[in-house]
Amino acid sequence: MLQLAALKGLFADVVEEPVTFVNAPALAAERGLEISLLTDEDSPDYRNLLTLRGVLPTGEEVSVSGTLSGTRQVEKLTEINGFDVDLVAAEHLLFLRYADMPGIVGRVGAALGDAGVNIAGAQVSRTSQGGDALMAITVDSAVAGEVLEQIAASIGATSARSVDLV
Repeated sequence: MLQLAALKGLFADVVEEPVTFVNAPALAAERGLEISLLTDEDSPDYRNLLTLRGVLPTGEEVSVSGTLSGTRQVEKLTEINGFDVDLVAAEHLLFLRYADMPGIVGRVGAALGDAGVNIAGAQVSRTSQGGDALMAITVDSAVAGEVLEQIAASIGATSARSVDLV
């Protein structure tokens, strides 16, 4: 069921036809996607953990991990492309990868504020001081592509993505 749900979510906004649990595997096969499901009963940090990994057409590898947390089973993201995070899976998310340096959080916040976008939560994860950093931001509304491009350029981001989990 998890594999079908991941495929359905992957294709929901990509193809013109309706995506269902039934036709999602066929859509993947038509597009040459290789899918495998691996399970492991041991997770050192979480009671349950789901990780999705993929390769973009550019060859870039991507991964995202999540879990259900607490007695209310809140959906949380725990890892994005190797960066540890602890972020509620919200409807609108931004991910910025850049070189860690002072002032980035302020610039991003100001740019979003100027665009009328309210930040609901933000988190920075980094490999080391001055190394690669990932800023994960939950926002109250979708962010226009031009705004995201301007923010990315202003901070020298190597990657900038918006994700809408609608």
